[in-house]
Amino acid sequence: MLERLQKIISRAGIASRRHAEELILSGQVRVNGVTVTELGAKADPEHDRIEAAGKVAHISGARAYVLLHKSPQTVSTLADPEGRRTVRNLRRLRTRISRGPPRLRGQRRRLPHR
Repeated sequence: MLERLQKIISRAGIASRRHAEELILSGQVRVNGVTVTELGAKADPEHDRIEAAGKVAHISGARAYVLLHKSPQTVSTLADPEGRRTVRNLRRLRTRISRGPPRLRGQRRRLPHR
């Protein structure tokens, strides 16, 4: 099934969708050896070879969703410029986190509704 390249690159854990757009515009994305430089291009992740920033996009069909009970001192992000403890620092979380959690403002205790 055809999907936008930004989504494929993001699901593969190479870059966020916004950063994937920058990679496409700068000519760092190739589909089956052909450089793609325009947004909106689509590919089939099961049949096409997709490379972004020199990395091949490997997408597995299985996804894991984690519901996490964190302490109020832990920030819900993968990286914090202020050096606070993040969910990536939790030791009991043994799985590779490719996409960060939704951002929670301040000391919120509930996940936002979607």
